[in-house]
Amino acid sequence: MSTQTISPVVLRKVGLEAVAKALGPLGLVRFLQQFETGAGDYTKERERWLKGLSVQDIMSEIKSKRKKKI
Repeated sequence: MSTQTISPVVLRKVGLEAVAKALGPLGLVRFLQQFETGAGDYTKERERWLKGLSVQDIMSEIKSKRKKKI
């Protein structure tokens, strides 16, 4: 079956069936949850979260959190 000759609806149906067959119903749900579209503007939100922080600041925070988990 060529993916260029089938409609997007059929392609999605066949794809979902293949994933369900390979992973089972629970695996299909978990797979689909990875691709939520979300909402908002991630770029603007990220700029607001990281405003004033350097790469070094971020790395220091990551290292600090990793040490706390040990």
